[in-house]
Amino acid sequence: MTDATIRPATSADVPRVKAVTDAAYHHYIERIGVVPAPMEADHGANVAAGRVFVTGDPVVGVLVLVPHEDHLWLDSIAVHPDAQGTGTGRRLLAFVEAYALSLGLTEVRLLTNAKMWENQKLYERYGYEMVERRVEGVYDRFHYRKPLSA
Repeated sequence: MTDATIRPATSADVPRVKAVTDAAYHHYIERIGVVPAPMEADHGANVAAGRVFVTGDPVVGVLVLVPHEDHLWLDSIAVHPDAQGTGTGRRLLAFVEAYALSLGLTEVRLLTNAKMWENQKLYERYGYEMVERRVEGVYDRFHYRKPLSA
């Protein structure tokens, strides 16, 4: 990765957003028994709506963020396997918090699949607390929140 900037994605980034998301989540298909929701997202629509942020040249990290009235929803975070262990995920999570605060929001919320153990440990290490476990269709999910202070 030659560029550590986190920036809004453009339409030219859509193929790489999909590639990074697919690479980051593909190994979970067998474990959870379904295709992870981020792999089925409409990346083009998310980019067009201004919800996607990327890092790297070429792109190796992807965020999908959805502002709500009282929180920022972290819909998806993906780091290409070739870039894992480089601090990209940590930088992306720090960006999420800074972005939320810049919008005047003091909480970040997210979810992860109950069988994505690595993600659960990561979120807890970064101060997220699990608030509930909910089965939604074929997905068994843990919902997390992190209060932020300005």
